[in-house]
Amino acid sequence: MSDQKNRREFLQNTGRVAAATTLVSAAAPSVHAAEDNNIRVVLIGCGGRGTGAALNALTVDNGPMTLVGLADVFPKNLNSTYASLSGHKDVGSKVDVPEENKFIGFDAYQKAMDLLKPGDVVILATPPAFRWVQFSYAIEKGLNVFMEKPVTVDAPTSVRMLELNKKAKEKNLKVAVGLMCRHCEARQELFDRIQNGEIGEVNLLRAYRMAGPTGTAAAPPNDGKLNELQYQIKNFHGFLWLSGGAVSDFLIHNIDESCWMKNDWPVSAIALGGRHYRGDSVDQNFDAYAIEYTFADGAKLMVDGRTMPGCKREFASYAHGSKGLGVISSASHTPAKCRIYAGNNMDKARLQWAYPQPERNPYQLEWNDLIAAIREDKPYNEADRGVMASAVTSMGRMAAHTGQEITLEKFMAHDHEFGPGIDKLTLDSPPPLTAGPDGRYSVPMPGLVKNREYL
Repeated sequence: MSDQKNRREFLQNTGRVAAATTLVSAAAPSVHAAEDNNIRVVLIGCGGRGTGAALNALTVDNGPMTLVGLADVFPKNLNSTYASLSGHKDVGSKVDVPEENKFIGFDAYQKAMDLLKPGDVVILATPPAFRWVQFSYAIEKGLNVFMEKPVTVDAPTSVRMLELNKKAKEKNLKVAVGLMCRHCEARQELFDRIQNGEIGEVNLLRAYRMAGPTGTAAAPPNDGKLNELQYQIKNFHGFLWLSGGAVSDFLIHNIDESCWMKNDWPVSAIALGGRHYRGDSVDQNFDAYAIEYTFADGAKLMVDGRTMPGCKREFASYAHGSKGLGVISSASHTPAKCRIYAGNNMDKARLQWAYPQPERNPYQLEWNDLIAAIREDKPYNEADRGVMASAVTSMGRMAAHTGQEITLEKFMAHDHEFGPGIDKLTLDSPPPLTAGPDGRYSVPMPGLVKNREYL
């Protein structure tokens, strides 16, 4: 799956941004929900994001839907999700998950998907390391898929996911990726305005996610209550093989929305970062990252990420053109509060356009769009674009971790798979990454280790 032909096919798309949906052949077989018109749903990965995705799914007002199965490796997560959804005043009646449909373990995803019929929906919300494994089984079962971002964390799995998605297209499966900002109506109008030339030629984009400690990015030492594999999964933001770390999990939205507005993917990246106030944290992340992406026309995307307390916070993206400034997002993901100003300053007197408030929630809109595509059998596949966004994000991370300039071509040709053999893991397996005698893990060493992100 990682041969040069597949890599070339990926790189042929680097100069073009995939549309929100990828068209499939009109001759592809039709895949609908079950004959009774009830779309059955299972959730794989019962963390906060998975629970939120299931809630959004059940909130769609477009025909009957029922949550029928849950899967996780931690009973506590599964039980918490079940209690939250089954007790929800708006969607609790759509939850029908008896005890025998609650599955724990690394084969739980198979047991949950086995509850479904072709045309039903599986939500993949585990750490992204497992995305290709579970996507493979969903395709085999003929299921429509919602998968959380990122969808890959390294080059070999990026190539693998592209190859798998060819099979999903052949089967006319609907595949959504949780880059919900693409479904934001304010951003969609801003994109149209930028493409129509309202801010002129786009030559600089800026993106920021500078916050305090976030998620499990700063992982404490294992206290021995969990075995090594379960400990790392519980703290998945801290380990590159599981999540791609803070860059892939936290910065991908800002990177993706900025590339969307440019209507292109960058071809190279240089970056820097460092570990500062680590305390007893043993994870693989830097505390701060600064990435400079370059597009084929020479335009730049500057991305700043930080997870340090006591520092300036900003969570926003901007597009600078020869005639004006486009505000892509203002604070977090929603509401975007997209605006256009004449010139480069956000001067109220120079405001030329602002999307009216309030905005509809893109977390819900992405599900409305997916279910509509299933009900109406419209072509709908976001997986290739999800791989592009994930790979470009990982390219910037690799530039920071190695201290080298990384091209997209070089990144996609790399052979370092972070989690080989994860399709064979059990609850008692050793993880792909092991700690040293001091309980700490291999960390990136820019300039010293240049050909891969960690040893």
